[in-house]
Amino acid sequence: MKGLTAVVGFLVCVEFASGILQGYYTPIFTDIAGHLDIRDADVNWFEAAQLIVSALVVPPLARLADLLGHKRVLVASTAVTALGSWIMAFAPSFTTFLIGSALQGAYVVWLPLEVAIIYRRTAGSGRQHVLTRRAAAILVGALELSVIVGALTSGALVTATSMTVLLALPAAAVTLCLVVICFGIENLPGSYDGRLRAGQFDLPGLGLLTAAIGLIMTGLIVVRLDGPGSVLAWGFMAAGVAVFVGFVQAELRRPEPLVDVRLMATRGQWPVQLCAFLFGMSVLGAQIPLSTFARTDPDAVGYGLGASASFVSTLVGVYVIFMAVGAFTLPVTARLLGERRALVASALLVALGYALWLPLHGSTVQALVNMAVIGVGSGALVAALPAVAASAAPPDRTGFVTGMTNATKTMGGAIASAVFAIALSATGSLETDQGHAPLAGYLTVWGLCAASALLAAVALSRMPRVAA
Repeated sequence: MKGLTAVVGFLVCVEFASGILQGYYTPIFTDIAGHLDIRDADVNWFEAAQLIVSALVVPPLARLADLLGHKRVLVASTAVTALGSWIMAFAPSFTTFLIGSALQGAYVVWLPLEVAIIYRRTAGSGRQHVLTRRAAAILVGALELSVIVGALTSGALVTATSMTVLLALPAAAVTLCLVVICFGIENLPGSYDGRLRAGQFDLPGLGLLTAAIGLIMTGLIVVRLDGPGSVLAWGFMAAGVAVFVGFVQAELRRPEPLVDVRLMATRGQWPVQLCAFLFGMSVLGAQIPLSTFARTDPDAVGYGLGASASFVSTLVGVYVIFMAVGAFTLPVTARLLGERRALVASALLVALGYALWLPLHGSTVQALVNMAVIGVGSGALVAALPAVAASAAPPDRTGFVTGMTNATKTMGGAIASAVFAIALSATGSLETDQGHAPLAGYLTVWGLCAASALLAAVALSRMPRVAA
């Protein structure tokens, strides 16, 4: 078995590719909209589609990882991500790009699987939780560094090459990442040593969960098309909630559920998972609105920063640098405040940062300060949530609980992205000639992000001290 240092080194390469995906597209979303001849608000649907797929695939992939081995699932998810990235590079239309973006969403399972791999490899060391937390901080640090690299690269190259070549670069990075995983990471067998027997994987539960999420997101899309007064839209969402209730009841009856509802309901898990959902609304759902706001010309519409793609890269860079600060200083703040209070403080920083956007959005300096505050809190939460979830779970459920922190986070982001797309539409309908969203839409986005982060802090305050 390779040493822990070597394994973490290979996983750093994986997170480097993940960071490129997360930072590369943000500065050029407005350019992508122009390339595909769509409006700024419609770009949100790329993110929504990706997050929907992420929310759907993380629970089954996390469960399969515990059953079959984490490396096998990591390889499969990376192959799907590479396929989606190449589709985006050569997409000729909105629909094709949407499909590629959705497939690319498989990457969100990478970090939870990596944490689970490290957690298993440190078993019996006597310092399992400490080593896992430190390794998670290193992985998040690599992730955030590569986000900066991705953002600066796309911002610098957007005017120097064609859109196809520009979008092919992250696809190439993911393809190389696939090679690294195949040859650099040793597989540890899962609970069933690479084999599944009939009934061991919860296909009915997966079907119910897919149906529930699909109905809720369909309702949000109909709201986007027909406006908030649509009876059909609310009918879809009500049906989705009803199916979700049925899913929970079915999972409680299964001996090997897809989602271990009882474990999720324990006091060591539900505050963390609820925080991840609420945190996902801002950390994932607000990326595109922040990008399009920064690129909006204030002389044309009366608001915005009129920034170039290169400045948006700088904005992303500042945000991610402060995310790294938050991640790497979390052990220090945890010793000073206690881990639970440190996490609550981190969520409150995110809430404060988005609240600052409401009055302070008229200059680049204000934008940089706001994103710095958000970044410190976000970095600490990104690094801490999977490790905290793993420490409060049985050994054979570490992949599941770490995966669920990303599943709930991406579900929150998916719902937020759809809601934000509605808020940023000038008329509540796709039938509009206005390319820019109203300022009221952006204020709504920032207000919802601040409120969700505040509720996340409340949830974390209910976390037992032993779980941290």
